[in-house]
Amino acid sequence: MIHKFKAKDFNILLDVNSGGVHLIDDITYDLLDEVKAPFERECPQEVIKKFDGRYDAEEVKEAYGEIYTLYEEKMLYSEDVYEQYAETSIVSPIKSMCLHIAHDCNLRCKYCFASTGDFGTGRKLMPFETGKAAIDFLLEKSVGRENLDVDFFGGEPLMNFEVVKEIVAYARSKEKEYGKHFDFTITTNGMLLNDENIDFINQEMHNVVLSLDGRKEVNDRMRTRVDGSGSYDKILPNFKKLVEKRGDKEYYVRGTYTKYNLDFSEDVMHIYEAGFDQISVEPVMEKPEIEYALTEEDLEQIYQEYDKLAERLSEVKKKGGFINFFHFMIDLNQGPCVVKRLRGCGSGNEYVSVTPDGDIYPCHQFVGMEEYKMGNLSDGTFREDIKKEFAGTHVYSKPACQDCWAKFYCSGGCNANNYIYNGDIHKAYELSCKIQRKRLECAILMKVCEECEGDNSY
Repeated sequence: MIHKFKAKDFNILLDVNSGGVHLIDDITYDLLDEVKAPFERECPQEVIKKFDGRYDAEEVKEAYGEIYTLYEEKMLYSEDVYEQYAETSIVSPIKSMCLHIAHDCNLRCKYCFASTGDFGTGRKLMPFETGKAAIDFLLEKSVGRENLDVDFFGGEPLMNFEVVKEIVAYARSKEKEYGKHFDFTITTNGMLLNDENIDFINQEMHNVVLSLDGRKEVNDRMRTRVDGSGSYDKILPNFKKLVEKRGDKEYYVRGTYTKYNLDFSEDVMHIYEAGFDQISVEPVMEKPEIEYALTEEDLEQIYQEYDKLAERLSEVKKKGGFINFFHFMIDLNQGPCVVKRLRGCGSGNEYVSVTPDGDIYPCHQFVGMEEYKMGNLSDGTFREDIKKEFAGTHVYSKPACQDCWAKFYCSGGCNANNYIYNGDIHKAYELSCKIQRKRLECAILMKVCEECEGDNSY
């Protein structure tokens, strides 16, 4: 399988299975519309005739010869070596857990998938005993895994910060006994950040996710307090203080764009100019009848905005700056491991979420969907059948992914989005797919430009 596209002054060709990227001329680009693998050694006469008047016959033969050479060297239409691993060792030990430390929030974000923090189950905080049981569960289910990840999530985790600290201390106390190491992450809206909890976060949290949508008017339209007032003026200074004190430890600012800010490159740049260089601004996923939802009609403008953003990131780099925009991160040399390519985040298999009541779900976005409740910590139940179902969810189990050039980069997309919008975790949500494919083309183009122009220009 191949994918080719035009961007800037380049004709770019991707060999999907090998991940190889080639720059090709116009004649080769056009020729690839007419010839398919397996290739004959000599260019078919009917193909040469088809280009009569457009290209010289010798040029066509030469371009075909180059295509044939790449094919023979397994750099074009290369063999799919991944499918054989799709059903191998599909059920894995759990290594990551999202702890819903608070089903409550001090903001009322309009696009919140968690029903403004309580996931539709009522506002509550996780007691320490539930968090302790969750750590014990992870230790039990992580056989063979040394490094474990725990994400404190909400709602707003800082509303239950004393329990966060207790859980961290308990997990640390078990590391030596079990031969494990915990990496903690916390996601916060920043409203309750202060010197004390900033210091604890920067000491104990491997990563921090800071929620901010960008420009004040954009952020405050969607991310409001309970009384309807905006949050920007409160949270921005808090985020700056945290990052300034964090040193070289990981963090990122995570925003959401909607139909209201289709010029989202402005928000990325605003966040950068405010002092942050680790940025993710993601598209809202919502039913099309919702006022702020993205729809097919918005795609052309979204595509143009990603192109614009790629150019702006390049300009920053030329001037000696740097923005790590997460959706443009791509490794064309090694890339993720086979399992990651096939299954993505590992929700429901390597990764689970736990609610304040001790209920277990495949991930944070499945919380409250009783059909995917995997068990409960209090009664000791855990549905291995659901775990097995998610373990078998990969790019070869999703019909739309099998013929998609981006499958080994997106790993089949978000299982939760697939279920919410298509009613089936195996049925890819096409709107999300189209946006993802555009981001990947931008990412590939930027890498190509780095190689071609000494890492200085887009």
